[in-house]
Amino acid sequence: MTTPRPFTDLSADEARRIALRAQGFLGTPDRRAGVRGVLRHLGAVQLDTISVLARSHELIPYARLGAVGRRTVEDAYWKTAPGTAPARPHAFEYWSHAACILPVEEWPHFAFRRRAYRARPHWNHDLPDGTYDQVVKQLRAEGPLTATELGGAKRTSEWWDWSGSKVAVERALMYGEVVCVERRGWKRVYDLAERAIPDELLHDDLDDAECVRRLVALAGQSLGVGTRADIADYHRLKGEQVDAVIAESGLVPVTVEGWSKPAWADPTALETPPRGRHRTTLLSPFDSLIWERARTERIFGFTHRLEAYVPKPKRVHGYFAMPVLAGGRLVGRVDPAREGRTLVARQVTLDGAKAVPKVAEALVEAASWVDCTNVRVERVDAPELRDTLVKEVSRALTTAMR
Repeated sequence: MTTPRPFTDLSADEARRIALRAQGFLGTPDRRAGVRGVLRHLGAVQLDTISVLARSHELIPYARLGAVGRRTVEDAYWKTAPGTAPARPHAFEYWSHAACILPVEEWPHFAFRRRAYRARPHWNHDLPDGTYDQVVKQLRAEGPLTATELGGAKRTSEWWDWSGSKVAVERALMYGEVVCVERRGWKRVYDLAERAIPDELLHDDLDDAECVRRLVALAGQSLGVGTRADIADYHRLKGEQVDAVIAESGLVPVTVEGWSKPAWADPTALETPPRGRHRTTLLSPFDSLIWERARTERIFGFTHRLEAYVPKPKRVHGYFAMPVLAGGRLVGRVDPAREGRTLVARQVTLDGAKAVPKVAEALVEAASWVDCTNVRVERVDAPELRDTLVKEVSRALTTAMR
């Protein structure tokens, strides 16, 4: 195996392909490792409440593996293999880039964040006296439980008006005394860390520098190549935290054509040229390939913005516009919806006529995955390409049904 040079110059195209391979979009995926392999490869899979085609944590493995069953996805994250004892999850939910599913073996490396939460001087919600201890006691006796089962998630119908039990269990989650071991109907299911986390991982004795060094290394591996800001953003670290450990993280300094900032790369990503088959797919806006806007613009020349929280009259590309990846490029956007067994492309943006067949391919595969038998194209930002896209979708549907 070739040892990489300590300092490497990369072209913009090489950096793009390294990033694609690191994120699982270039080359043949390891289907034997499945969804759990995707999670461990990425290091974090973001959760979000929005569900259009599916929830984001389902879209992430789909984008890399293809039409893996949605029940299979959930089971891979949360269920223990039959016959395994004790029954412990393969993953846990915690605050990383945002609320994320994380591989359970990374539990020790978030000790620095758990300590920081315990040291927080204030909270947005008041905690009634004795409630914290009562929640822990109830989980010890009855867990795993949802917030509703613990005594109620809310005091009123307002989304922010948490009950005392909800405040207590969320605080225990942040402290690391409690773990979210699965989502059930989108509700968090809580259990005591001492039951859910394997004994050999439960310790919190790693110091902050060791925790951050590990997360910086993981971010570098998952990105392939990135700037200081890219690496810090992956697990939402502070820039000064990255600066303090990056020299000992195992990442190597590189320069990238067109990048104005210094960068670092995973040395294994530099050992072989990134080659292989490109994936064609719709991407969740919360996919780690594109979740950092400045990086997406730098690598792909593509401006991406989630508009779900933008007032409807001000939206440009749609409520949940999903970038289309094809040939290692971002070639368009689709704002999808579902009506019965029809996938509706409410708004489509195309990077020219050459993008039409790939966008049609991505639409038809996504439709099949969510058990839709038809695709309807509504608005296309380049109206002259709408008929061509409709014909390509029809052709792709016919081919898929053979």
